[in-house]
Amino acid sequence: MEYIDSRSSTSSNAGATKILCCSCGALIDPNPLNQCAACLRTHVDITENIPKQGTLFFCRNCERYLNPPNDWVACTLESRELLSVCLKRMKGLKDVKLVDAGFIWTEPHSKRIKVKLTVHGEINGGIVLQQVFIVEFTVNNQMCDDCHRTEAKDFWRCMVQIRQKANNKKTLYYLEQMILKHKAHENTLGLKNAPDGLDFFFSAENHARKMVDFLQSVLPVKFTQSKKLISHDIHSNSYNYKFTWAVDIVPLSKGSLVCLNKKMQQSSGSIAPLCIVQNVANTIHLIDPLTAQMAEISGVNYFRYPFSPICDPKQLVEYTVMDIEIIKNRKQFPGQGPISFKHVVADVWLVKSSELGINDSMIHTKTHLGHLLRPGDAVMGFDLRDANINNDEFEKLKSENIPDVILVKKFFGDKDNRRRARKWKLKHLTENAGGDTDMENDYNEFLDDLEEDPDMRQHINIFKDSKKQQIAVDVDDLADPSIPQITLEEMLDDLVIDDVEMGEA
Repeated sequence: MEYIDSRSSTSSNAGATKILCCSCGALIDPNPLNQCAACLRTHVDITENIPKQGTLFFCRNCERYLNPPNDWVACTLESRELLSVCLKRMKGLKDVKLVDAGFIWTEPHSKRIKVKLTVHGEINGGIVLQQVFIVEFTVNNQMCDDCHRTEAKDFWRCMVQIRQKANNKKTLYYLEQMILKHKAHENTLGLKNAPDGLDFFFSAENHARKMVDFLQSVLPVKFTQSKKLISHDIHSNSYNYKFTWAVDIVPLSKGSLVCLNKKMQQSSGSIAPLCIVQNVANTIHLIDPLTAQMAEISGVNYFRYPFSPICDPKQLVEYTVMDIEIIKNRKQFPGQGPISFKHVVADVWLVKSSELGINDSMIHTKTHLGHLLRPGDAVMGFDLRDANINNDEFEKLKSENIPDVILVKKFFGDKDNRRRARKWKLKHLTENAGGDTDMENDYNEFLDDLEEDPDMRQHINIFKDSKKQQIAVDVDDLADPSIPQITLEEMLDDLVIDDVEMGEA
């Protein structure tokens, strides 16, 4: 403290007169309370109306905090959202001016959150004081209303039923992965497996509508809405309904054979009636196996002129390629639609693998797989000579326009060996009940399609399988480089949390 000479102070201007603090006797400038700043901080507390302890309510199921009065918000520790919730729990902040606020680190499992505040307050005579204090919050567990409804398991207001009425469910498995990737199921109260699809339960109508809008953006679907009256209050004229959306997915999957009617052919660039479903996404992608002409059919056009597959992938027969000859002149093919330059049209001579060495008569057909097939390769196709097809449009076709065999895809060896060598996995919405052989075969065919189609797996999250140690990093590391594989760069690390008890080595 500087020394002040009393003689110099008496000779100075009267406006700079000093006085003694009434509490400690220090020389200060005059003020209405006649106290120095240190004594003012000691005797005056501008935060006396602000509680120094509080309570926060935390839902352990959904990991959200209660934001007064009735909202639940998701907050991480030491986040701006959590700080806003803490400030709303403090009473008396309106009487002071908040200058700064921040968290003081505490143990995450201590159930304590400390907030350091800096405030300005005005006392008698217009004196402004700044004070720093700490408020400690205790985190109490409380289940939110949404989790209460989830635990009740019988409470729901809206339901979305997703169904695919087809013999092959590969499109349904693709939809499941799209829902997982885009987290379209985050607002669901519960999920339930159904024989032909899934049931999603919601607490609010807007959540169910959001799910239906997502389904329409991912796949060609149609839906019908219904509602059931639960209760009616005649005094307030209010109604309580339960809503249900029944969503039907197109009964097509990758590798299905379809027969188009005349109107659908004309709207698709005069494509041939017999086509293979190349992919089912937001539109249906078709390809003519004899000319490699492509067509895209929207969901609106499909449901206006619907058609069903005449052969599904379960009816594929294995053939062996005896000879193949590339067709170089493509201009002779009819049709007005675009032609796929990823595929090569070729003449191919085949023999059934089961009759190889027994029946030497070869079958001739055209295929769009000329870029993949070589003599001696195995290929999967539909045998239209012995197939029992009940379809009105197929019966209208002339016999000379129907090929004996339509090839769909190349066969890459034993399926069991491919599945055992698979080093990756997919996540699921629900636990699949074992024992259904058909569903298991459909799912394995879907995994085979992912390995064979790089464009398809770009839209799906693929995770490493931690149970299998060695993962192929490059194609050169594989036992058979010709077999399509998913490399390490395309896989994601799965989050695995191991709970280790205290005291264990």
